[in-house]
Amino acid sequence: MIKKQLSYLISPEDAGQTVEQFLRKKGYSHRLVVHLRNTPLGLSIGKETAYTSHMLKPGEILFVTLKEEENSEHIIPTRLPLSIAYEDEDILVVNKAPGMPIHPSQGHFENTLANAVAWYYQSLGESFVYRAINRLDRDTSGLLIIAKHMLSACVLSDQMVKRQIHREYRAIVCGQTPEYGLIDQPIGRAPGSTVLRRIDWEEGEAARTHFWRLSYDEKRDLSYIRLSLETGRTHQIRVHMASIGHPLPGDFLYHPDCRWISRQPLHSYRLDFIHPVSGRELSFTAPLPEDMASLVPYIHRSPLG
Repeated sequence: MIKKQLSYLISPEDAGQTVEQFLRKKGYSHRLVVHLRNTPLGLSIGKETAYTSHMLKPGEILFVTLKEEENSEHIIPTRLPLSIAYEDEDILVVNKAPGMPIHPSQGHFENTLANAVAWYYQSLGESFVYRAINRLDRDTSGLLIIAKHMLSACVLSDQMVKRQIHREYRAIVCGQTPEYGLIDQPIGRAPGSTVLRRIDWEEGEAARTHFWRLSYDEKRDLSYIRLSLETGRTHQIRVHMASIGHPLPGDFLYHPDCRWISRQPLHSYRLDFIHPVSGRELSFTAPLPEDMASLVPYIHRSPLG
């Protein structure tokens, strides 16, 4: 199955580069270039195979034909709710529900986002390899990007590494936070656990979290905040907020106080990134799920909410 066809008119500025050098500058990974090289007419100029070592000339048109026939065969298609915020031939942006893992794992073989996406594409009669770009914990809700083919995956993965995908979160935390704060504390694994994380000044990885208070509920002693991350460590928001005395209520790992909510109230609210193929600037937001929104009665009165 052909997943994507692209053509590039070689400009005088592009001339003198090899096909591989040109494609690598366009965001193609070495692995993808090898895949195209090994695909019949995956790379072509004038209906003839173009070798990756070919030196490009002005006015040539390089055609790229990306074929993918495999499926994520170990993911069982399961009919589950799937909230799609945006879709085109290159990417899928979904609004993940709380309580849904993003990948199958021990004890979660058929109730994950991957299962829901596999069902969706099976119903359309399309092959599909599951490639989630940003990761969310099981109980964290909100926006997540899925690449629909190898090119989108390698370009978006490179954007993630380079911190070019801007993610903004919303959370509810205990206590009245400052109006603004920056938490700059390294995070590492807790001894004896593969799951728990902690502040670790000796062996932890650098982690920086910015937060702004949007509103405060004096009766429940809860603050509603927005957050922006400079790094993407496991459990970063949960660990950082707990470290300054403002843990997320309902967080079964770091603050299992479930008086107000039964999961950590953390939501991937906004994503800003560059489209991996067209280069367009994209921005998406997703409203709070009901369990969080019910704890923020004055959410719409805040200019930043």
